[in-house]
Amino acid sequence: MACKSKCGTKGLSDKQRAVLEAMAKCDEACGSKDIAAATGLEPKQVSCQITALKKKGFVESPVRCKYSITDDGKAAIS
Repeated sequence: MACKSKCGTKGLSDKQRAVLEAMAKCDEACGSKDIAAATGLEPKQVSCQITALKKKGFVESPVRCKYSITDDGKAAIS
């Protein structure tokens, strides 16, 4: 079985990639509902993906309940 967690895009799922790409298009920090609307994902799915991306260091939360992509996150989708 191919490794997904250690190779290539550091284990980004399709949903995580969609969330990061939506965040990359935002000029400011955005909320999970905004990201859900942009990606077509359910808000609960977005919240789960944001939590996973924060653990990987791809997302930060500069303001309560608002999220932005980090430089590592931008590098992961480029």
